[in-house]
Amino acid sequence: MRRGTQVCVASRPRGLKGPESLKGPESVTRLLGGSFLIDPRCRLTDGTGEARPPGQEYLRSQGKVRVVEAQRAERRLAPNMRSAQEGRPSLGKVEAAPESLPEVKTKAQSFQAKVSSPDPAVVEGSPSTHTQQSKGAESRLSVPYEKQSLVSRIAEAEAWETQAFEAEKRRSSQFRQASIFELEDAPVKQKPSLKKVEVSEKKKSEVVSTRPLWANKAEYIFALVGFSLRPLNLWRFPHLWLHNGGWSFFIIYIFLLFLMGIPLLFLEMAVGRRMRQCSICAWTVMGPWFVSVGYSSLMVCFITALYLNVANGWILFYLGQSFQFSVPWERCPLLKNSSGFDPECARTTPSMYFWYRLTLKASDSIEEHGPPVISLLLPLLMAWCLVGIFMINGIKSTGKVLCVLVPLAGIITISLLIRSVLLTGARYGLQRLTVMKVSAMYSITAWIQAGIQVLFALGLGFGPVVIYSSYMDQPNNCVSDAFVVAFINLGFSILAMPFILSVLGFWATVLIHSCIEKNAELLLKLVVQGKLPPEAQPPLNIPDDPDVIFNSWLNSLSQPVKNLVLSHITECNLEKQFLKAKEGLSFAFLAFIEAMSFISGSVFWSILFFLLLLLLEMGFMIGLLQGVMTPLQDTFPFCKKHEKLLTVVLFGLMFLCSIFFIQPAGVYYVKLLSDYWMVLPIIIIVISENMAVSWAYGSRRFLAELGPLWSRPIHPIFHCLWCCACPFVLLILFTVILIFLSLKTFTYVAWDSSTSKEVPRPYPSWALLVMVFIFLIVTLPILIYFVYSFAHDIPFKPRSLEEPLRSSKSQSLSNEAQKKETPQGGKETAGPPAV
Repeated sequence: MRRGTQVCVASRPRGLKGPESLKGPESVTRLLGGSFLIDPRCRLTDGTGEARPPGQEYLRSQGKVRVVEAQRAERRLAPNMRSAQEGRPSLGKVEAAPESLPEVKTKAQSFQAKVSSPDPAVVEGSPSTHTQQSKGAESRLSVPYEKQSLVSRIAEAEAWETQAFEAEKRRSSQFRQASIFELEDAPVKQKPSLKKVEVSEKKKSEVVSTRPLWANKAEYIFALVGFSLRPLNLWRFPHLWLHNGGWSFFIIYIFLLFLMGIPLLFLEMAVGRRMRQCSICAWTVMGPWFVSVGYSSLMVCFITALYLNVANGWILFYLGQSFQFSVPWERCPLLKNSSGFDPECARTTPSMYFWYRLTLKASDSIEEHGPPVISLLLPLLMAWCLVGIFMINGIKSTGKVLCVLVPLAGIITISLLIRSVLLTGARYGLQRLTVMKVSAMYSITAWIQAGIQVLFALGLGFGPVVIYSSYMDQPNNCVSDAFVVAFINLGFSILAMPFILSVLGFWATVLIHSCIEKNAELLLKLVVQGKLPPEAQPPLNIPDDPDVIFNSWLNSLSQPVKNLVLSHITECNLEKQFLKAKEGLSFAFLAFIEAMSFISGSVFWSILFFLLLLLLEMGFMIGLLQGVMTPLQDTFPFCKKHEKLLTVVLFGLMFLCSIFFIQPAGVYYVKLLSDYWMVLPIIIIVISENMAVSWAYGSRRFLAELGPLWSRPIHPIFHCLWCCACPFVLLILFTVILIFLSLKTFTYVAWDSSTSKEVPRPYPSWALLVMVFIFLIVTLPILIYFVYSFAHDIPFKPRSLEEPLRSSKSQSLSNEAQKKETPQGGKETAGPPAV
């Protein structure tokens, strides 16, 4: 309804049908004709929106209706510019515009009709009025008309016409009057509010469309998959399989994936898709108490990217060294001006020596600092430049890059899988795929490890899932997208596991064969020297099948001779050697690299392996840096306007900060943050996100708003999972991890240059305080803002549950449209409801 118009219901005289709704001056015009009666409770408004007193009072004396106060009639009937624009004619124009207002009679026509009417017009209440009376509503007053003389009726009409003409003449200096012919020819104008609403909707769509979108859905899926396929998670999955019961761990992982992983992944994707904003803005709208959640995600992405891109520098360094015909970690280097090998390398393996002494130049402890390693500066700079090139044009370039990186990583993985299953000893590694320990189902450690793996494998809590989803159109159903991403991630882990286990079986077999051959040479030497009896001489055909032949010969010896032999040789156990492989950096840069050096054509396979590592790490790094850049762009307009400048400055600053991690003790800080620091902030952020959607905003309300966007209702099971299952599992996970960390001794594996071995060392207290300080910087703002919101009575829920969710941009735009719709000097009043 147009502002400034109040609907009034008038009663018809007898002989006419039912009530009719009249508006403003039209109702008065009908009244002058004597054909209608207006409810005295109706309030008319002028063009400015100000409510006016009742247009006329109904006087019972002598059954006549008279108009009170000529000034009040002047205010009521005088036309203004707004009423003319909205198509509401004044009394002064009624005679001049009979075509434009066909229902409104002129004064002469109404009086002529009254004169020709021989019977008195008795007005009765409308049927709707009687219905309201029966229900106890307010009764309406119906005042009958009596016969009036023609002279008195004409006198009243002339008085009204004179007053209206004078009022129109006085206001002609302020408003431009349309000519009689213009009014006659002008059609009735439509309500301008509809047009204004259409314009505001167009502006809203233009504001929303200013946010860039993925070119297609494939880029969106590849971006999420690339972020979730972190190499460390791929190495960690087989390690957990080996040490937590095999198929028992897999069953636990699948259960937690459906109970917690996929629902939380769908939650983050839905929030990003619904809000179309970064992590900071999205969680601010979802709940007033959760403003700091986006800040914590940004800080986690920033700190993780600092030390994680150092790993890309290590990969580039190894990749550059792989182009040598004989890879440098295949054998120990020679001493300068000598034909002998470096004694430090001779006491260990070539791969371990190359990693600690030539690549990292690692110190013996975390307390021994030094200048940055010069040989790693260029690879680190190249790593930051490579990520910057991929992200310089925003998601337009990022999406296309990830569409190449992720499929290429899959192709390389399949190639390495085919080659690995053909290696010697691969069967021993593949046999581990059939292991299942039922006792692991009752192990708390197995459940905790599976829960952590679910969170990190899907990339929950970091923020890029929300950001990537904000660049996607709303109509796309992200329930199916969550299942697709989770299943691709699971399939990639399943595909990589036989490849990793085969290589580990090959690595353990080669080392055990080498160990047995060394033991055979030692025994033969002792027999020649006479220190062992002739029965202790091993067979000569051991190189054909060292493990089987040597163990068969050893078991055939008498017990005294066997004990004598065992006292002089090194134990060579295939299973123990197989389980020596550790997760993390030691696995990728030690065991796996050493295994690759044993393969024929090691140069080609080493290049392929490091290229795979680089592709996967780059996909994860792009997601982390997107979680830093997008919140800055959405929060600060300058960063949004100068996107390329932001990329260059930010990456340059992060490169300078990451130089700290390429000092001799830098690898120990990387292990401290990666092994002990990261897990708790991620769990706290995920718990806060779950609370914001399920309890603050309301999961039922959120699912109800998502249903119309996707043209199908969402299964209510997600409401149960978000409100009950996920908070319960996350809380238990956080509590148990906190207890384990409080009871655990924080140690790290350091390089001992005197013995050329890895030795465990405890972290100093100041290093643990640094870790706690970083933890508080990231997570304490969430708790502080909770307390602040509670102390200042900030509502926990964002707004009334009956109001639809709107982003801040849409809300400000609607307010702007509302201001434009309200004319200058006009006021909106909430008058009484129309009858």
